[in-house]
Amino acid sequence: MHSLFYSPMAPSFDDSSSLFNFVVRDGNGVKGIVDLGLSKVPQAYMQPPKERIDKQNASKHEQPPIDLSRLGGPDHDEVVKEIVRAAETLGFFQVVNHGVPVELLESLKDTAHNFFCLPPERKAIYRTEVSPTPLVKYGTSFVPEKERALEWKDYISMQYTSDAEALEHWPIECREVALEYLRTSIGMVSKLLEVLMGNLGVKPEDSKIDALFDKKMINMNFYPTCPNPDLTVGVGRHSDMGTLTVLLQDGIGGLYVKIEDDIDFGKKGEWMEIPPIPGALVINVGDMLQILSNGKYKSAEHRVRTTSTKSRVSIPIFTIPKPTEKIAPLPQVVEKDGIALYREFVLADYMNNFFGNAHDGKKSLDFAKINSA
Repeated sequence: MHSLFYSPMAPSFDDSSSLFNFVVRDGNGVKGIVDLGLSKVPQAYMQPPKERIDKQNASKHEQPPIDLSRLGGPDHDEVVKEIVRAAETLGFFQVVNHGVPVELLESLKDTAHNFFCLPPERKAIYRTEVSPTPLVKYGTSFVPEKERALEWKDYISMQYTSDAEALEHWPIECREVALEYLRTSIGMVSKLLEVLMGNLGVKPEDSKIDALFDKKMINMNFYPTCPNPDLTVGVGRHSDMGTLTVLLQDGIGGLYVKIEDDIDFGKKGEWMEIPPIPGALVINVGDMLQILSNGKYKSAEHRVRTTSTKSRVSIPIFTIPKPTEKIAPLPQVVEKDGIALYREFVLADYMNNFFGNAHDGKKSLDFAKINSA
């Protein structure tokens, strides 16, 4: 029996408020409308032409993945250079031999698919307004109330505080595998931050490094098949607000990164696809690293295309400083550069600004930019 709340009444796809209530308020998500059978994308999801992703005009990222097992060995310095170069140019790179078992990555993808195939009422208990825990949030799009066009994505977001709390509060269907993914990735994040911060003059034993990924969050994103991928986006243009993001993408692909400055393998302003490499994880630089490095490292502007053939999952881990942490460009970098490009702020204020607005490229960084007259 359907409860009144989950009445099987299909929404009218032409009536935007009926659709919004069904997808967002009742927690049916995009998956809910796709399951009703769709031959075309509802108006609410149609992106303005300039936001649509032109697959034909994007280049492919051909750089080989960085082999992290070479850190600490005879090739250590070479690998450090590769990591730093990637962070300074594209802000995105792929890594292999990262310490996360490949079987775990496969299991994660299956778990994510299984979770989103659960009945809507099982997922909807984690909607922000009703979730039994502040650690878990299920939703759709990014900030649906503020978006001109909705993103073709459902997600579950799980905040990490401790193993015990994760095992108690995260959804039973995915808690164990998600926690294992987090556990096995954190050593790699720590190593990468040592390399990137070390290049800026911060010593590996400096407590500042640990403070940069004090807060951790794992999301499972689900992009259902879409009848008109050319008219929609899975995720709109944005950069991640945190320190480093670790991303598992499945074999379908659809991740695009914007090139910020001319580089030897692409031109400024072009979009480049990051094709999936089996067993690899994608790493990208977030806004906090761009600010700490006074603009040397680039937080990558990226977005996700939808697909008409198969539903797709991606599973990012976001690492973020403590909300009470004061963030500003590192003094040793400012001294070298002669000028600070960003002001000091408390992270919580940056987060409120980031999560309070629709995705809009790298506009989130304006919050901290010092405008030179």
